[in-house]
Amino acid sequence: MMKKEIIALLLAGGQGSRLGVLTKKIAKPAVLYGGKYRIIDFSLSNCINSGIDTVGILTQYQPLKLNSHIGIGKPWDLDRMNGGVTILSPYLKDETGEWYKGTANAVYQNIDYIDKINPKYVIILSGDHIYKMDYSLMLDFHKKNNAEATISVINVPLEEAGRYGIMNAYENGKIYEFEEKPKNPKSTLASMGVYIFTWEILRAYLVKDNEDTQSEHDFGKNIIPTMLKDGRSMLAYRFEGYWRDVGTIQAFWESNMDLTKRVPEFNLFDPAWRIYTPNPVKPAHYIGPRGSVKRAIIAEGCMIYGTVRNSVIFPGVIVEEGAEVEDSIIMSNSRVGSGCFIKQAIIGEGVEIGRNVKIGIGEDVVNEFKPSIYNSGITVVGERASIPDNAEIGRNVMIDINVSHDDFCSLCVPSGKSVFKGGMCE
Repeated sequence: MMKKEIIALLLAGGQGSRLGVLTKKIAKPAVLYGGKYRIIDFSLSNCINSGIDTVGILTQYQPLKLNSHIGIGKPWDLDRMNGGVTILSPYLKDETGEWYKGTANAVYQNIDYIDKINPKYVIILSGDHIYKMDYSLMLDFHKKNNAEATISVINVPLEEAGRYGIMNAYENGKIYEFEEKPKNPKSTLASMGVYIFTWEILRAYLVKDNEDTQSEHDFGKNIIPTMLKDGRSMLAYRFEGYWRDVGTIQAFWESNMDLTKRVPEFNLFDPAWRIYTPNPVKPAHYIGPRGSVKRAIIAEGCMIYGTVRNSVIFPGVIVEEGAEVEDSIIMSNSRVGSGCFIKQAIIGEGVEIGRNVKIGIGEDVVNEFKPSIYNSGITVVGERASIPDNAEIGRNVMIDINVSHDDFCSLCVPSGKSVFKGGMCE
């Protein structure tokens, strides 16, 4: 394999537990987004648009759908003999094998893969952020400043800074302190989870970190603070533009809704920076004679006979006559029956919603089963669920994957309740 100046390592093994039922059977980076994409498409497209043609994708949790989506990397022009995309999952080495213990350990376990390519630099990426970024500009910054680590940062509102890793840096970008989710943040420069390291330096730190039994083997908690303590040359690279961590139900819903604004903050259709994905082979969408669509994304193969407002509708969805869908996300191949009313909901793939069903009605009560996940008024229906005719479902309700009509204890599911496969109602 020809030596590469830089390779990308894309961390895509996370469970994404804060997305609740949406990630019950798939890894977070494989969750659908924006009408026809999966979340990982954005980091992969950034790589190829930035001239990075060698990408290792580190997978672990529920990788099946993610692996089949990536395939041999053809949509991103990463099906190459020299470089291209490689799926890196935990495997048995000699007599031992173990799950990745943290983000740094995941990279450590793949040192052989990186050494074989022998790059001068590596860029570490998260597979669960929505943004467009030219990594080649960040690499130029890293080289120009003789940095050993460059961390991409974005300005966030002060009241939100406590949710992020905060980089405290001088005017020239030199980082002097890193605080993980500080109670009293000193700056608003949040780490975006995009790091460029000089490989020789990072390699030594990964080996040292692996020997430390007290370490959590994490970039944010261990590698970066240790490098900082050792006085390594570490710089903050300021990014301006749209960037969203879509790791919670609310953030995921809000980011999709951003796309439906009259002037979207984030342009999915920029010819100068294309977002690539495997395209579904489906006919153009069809809007029936009584169908109405306002400020919505409607993908290929949809048939809209009802009303859709301010929503994101994925390929193959059918909205029957008299149905109203508002402020919602409806994923591929789902059907909304006639006379339905759906507001502020996320409907998974292949869901069958009967006739005259109401979803997202009533008062805003947090979910009893998972109050930390379903608490922003959004009702979430898991993939391949089937909802009976005339059901009335409140807000912050969770409907499990594969739920059938028999699993509903009642046609009325109040706000904050859940319906589980097997008929257990909460």
